[in-house]
Amino acid sequence: MQSFFLQESNFGNTVSQTATRIMNELTPELPHSDFITDMAFIMIVGAIVTLAFFKINQPIIIGYLFAGMLLGPISPLWTLIFQEFGVSWTLSEGGSILGDLTTLHIFADIGVILLLFVIGIEFPYAKIRRIGGVAIGAGSIGLFSALGAVFYVASALGLSFMDSLFIAAALSISSTAVIVKMLEDMGRIENKSSLMILGILIVEDVIAVILISTLQSVGLAGTISVEGLIVVVVVGVGLIVGTFTIGMRIIPSLIDRVASTEHREILLLSVLGLCFGYALLANMVGLSVAIGAFLAGVLVAESKSANVSKILTRPIKDMFVAIFFISTGALMDMSQLGDYIWLIAALIGVATFMKFGGSIVGNLLFKQSRSSSIRVSTALAAPRGEFSIVIVKAGVEIGAASAFLFPLIGVISIITSFMTPFVMKAGDKVVSTKEVENA
Repeated sequence: MQSFFLQESNFGNTVSQTATRIMNELTPELPHSDFITDMAFIMIVGAIVTLAFFKINQPIIIGYLFAGMLLGPISPLWTLIFQEFGVSWTLSEGGSILGDLTTLHIFADIGVILLLFVIGIEFPYAKIRRIGGVAIGAGSIGLFSALGAVFYVASALGLSFMDSLFIAAALSISSTAVIVKMLEDMGRIENKSSLMILGILIVEDVIAVILISTLQSVGLAGTISVEGLIVVVVVGVGLIVGTFTIGMRIIPSLIDRVASTEHREILLLSVLGLCFGYALLANMVGLSVAIGAFLAGVLVAESKSANVSKILTRPIKDMFVAIFFISTGALMDMSQLGDYIWLIAALIGVATFMKFGGSIVGNLLFKQSRSSSIRVSTALAAPRGEFSIVIVKAGVEIGAASAFLFPLIGVISIITSFMTPFVMKAGDKVVSTKEVENA
């Protein structure tokens, strides 16, 4: 009996070695152990997990994040499977099954760019103009309320001045990618309150860029560079004004000319060229690529071919957005959770409560309805993500912030992303109850 199992094991090893040799001979240039393998794991595990979450009526975004966690350092699943079948596999640094993390970061960035581009197509200039002033005022109140409260609590809990400053800035910025994806999944992307949410998110992205520049100058030189702040603000305003003046007169008509060829592949390449070109332009002048992608989408929205462009780009966007959320789950080392559990709980509680409260106050001060204020505030309250990670990473890289803040903000990003759909649904229930009471 023992010899039978030994023969079976030898047979399995022989088949595995033969398959590997054939693959290497057929396509020796392909990195089988890195990017292609990572994509296979992401797509297969992502499909299985998101289908399971769909069947139990849970948000798809949570399925993405959970799939990422299964692929990341927290999961011993793959080690057990490989040991069971006698497969030799080298895990990446940190214990993740995914190997080519640098390329996954790039794909994640593409996901954010395409997500904001497609959302921009939903909002032509006329809609944005209606909420501009309110978004700036309400968004600023919510952001700086959270920043001040988190800084005070972090200092009280024993963090250094610079650590408290960086973590406060990081936790004051809501995650555009998480919120927009949730609004899409809930079918609320075209609601009036969603337009206000998107406007505030764009304002926050601009403020985030200014915060990064300010914190870096404080960390390196110990002083705030007023000239640097003025340059960032002027460049940002110039890009937005130029888009809504010169860009509006030129780009939409060019897109319609391309669409008149009735060749969808050419139209797809043209609008994607505009998307990434604008993202590159925004990045070159020191702004967020998300802002550039959104502005490109707004320009497409002004064309007569906006609906066709949205239909063509949506499948590509969906694929890269899935990679973004799954890789976010996989790249965060949740094993750090136990070391900072009380600090994490306190920071999440204060940041969520103050962002909600500040947003409520800001919206009501600018004469928004109670139902709209609640929906906007519950959407912005919880999720922290891409900019939060970028802010902390910038501090750690220049030595201004402690290294432990990076896994800390990663864990907070994952937890708050999981919280988001439930907080948003709670807000919807409160609004529905109030509407029934007032009927």
